[in-house]
Amino acid sequence: MTRQGWRHAFSVYTQPVVLGMIFLGFSAGLPFILVSSTLSAWLADENVDLSVIGYFSLVGVAYSIKFLWAPIIDRLPLPLLTRCFGKRRGWMLLSQVGIAAGLWGMSQVPVVTGLQQIALLSLWVAFCSATQDIVIDAYRIEVVAVKFQGAMAAMYVFGYRLSLLVAGAGVFYIAEYASWQLAYQAMAVSMLVGIVSTLLLGEPEHRLDEATQDIEKKLERSFKVKAGVVLPARFLKWFVEAVISPFVEFFQRNGRNGLVILALIALYKMSDIAMGVMANPFYLELGFSKKEIADVTKVFGFFMTILGTSLGGVFVVRFGIMRPLLLGAIIVALTNLLFAVLAAVEPNRYLLAGVVSADNLCGGIASAVFIAYLSSLTNSAYTATQYALFSSLMTLPAKLIGGFSGQIVSGYGYQVFFIYAAALGLPAIILAMGVMKIQAGSRKVRAEHKIAE
Repeated sequence: MTRQGWRHAFSVYTQPVVLGMIFLGFSAGLPFILVSSTLSAWLADENVDLSVIGYFSLVGVAYSIKFLWAPIIDRLPLPLLTRCFGKRRGWMLLSQVGIAAGLWGMSQVPVVTGLQQIALLSLWVAFCSATQDIVIDAYRIEVVAVKFQGAMAAMYVFGYRLSLLVAGAGVFYIAEYASWQLAYQAMAVSMLVGIVSTLLLGEPEHRLDEATQDIEKKLERSFKVKAGVVLPARFLKWFVEAVISPFVEFFQRNGRNGLVILALIALYKMSDIAMGVMANPFYLELGFSKKEIADVTKVFGFFMTILGTSLGGVFVVRFGIMRPLLLGAIIVALTNLLFAVLAAVEPNRYLLAGVVSADNLCGGIASAVFIAYLSSLTNSAYTATQYALFSSLMTLPAKLIGGFSGQIVSGYGYQVFFIYAAALGLPAIILAMGVMKIQAGSRKVRAEHKIAE
């Protein structure tokens, strides 16, 4: 670990394409909070019934099912936009303009008499925002090498966190001193950050290697796809190439080991997400005030997460992906044990700050490395589709398990719950070691073949 090696690793953050992810991260985070918690606050301030506000949360489903239209984004060219800006930037620009238009439209509708219109517009913003997420992920993966993906993720998270401050606290300030309508208009204008960035970006290369072409041709023969201009034939050809091929290509590339990889994806974030559900209730249970919780979790949380993701990006450049991936799984589980300690001792604000700082630092490292790992699993021919599927698989099982968190706390208390949350990280640790062993075996086989030749 030479000083020069570390200096080279940190220099990744001086690259313009890496720094550019700050602005795309800002553009991605802005609409997400404006159709979730900030919108709920606006509706509550207008005395909308709480049951109605609850239904508005359903617009967030768009983010969970974005893999359904990711194949369209991977293969469908947009008239004029694709020709002028390229495959990724064309879709990115369209989604960003759609978000800005939707936010501006929401600001023009009176809440009391136009709840239905606001609901439809918020659904539109969520759809465009999820689409933007798909395209940004695909762009990020395609524009630089795998070893820089951790750094790209770190800058993306930095921009995303900044946008949460602007669309959260910033909107509240504008609404307090002016109006909610003006606040949402300001956020619509803020989408210019993403739009200008998209216009200044370069379009990544899009390659379809021979192996991928062979897979598609074999599948077309298997499904008896016939060349033609009639709509059913064209749709079948698109469906085979854009929807079926990404699945087949992944398993053909990874074989039966693909199931182990998918299991790792599904379980890696489980310990972190399950714990996060009960974090704020736990802080309140300890007797900390809302201000103390906000000061510690928001201030310490923000800076320690940014530091963690930055370190994660450096670790990927310095050590590759697999060793930092295993480290991330271990430290995330261990920080949950720190919460168990916090539950067993007398409440202390300094101890809370230390535990929260460690949790966010370790979570940031794990997140940056994990995003780099998911990025390395995609084929450039199906980047948007495969990454959207991986990211959905990453959160779904964890959210289902997290739904039982309250019952465990009610039955056994917080200390047992945090030990349970730490134990949920053990399968990810074991699977990470298994994948490392699989990759080491694959490298050994390739080396032996090369020597034999």
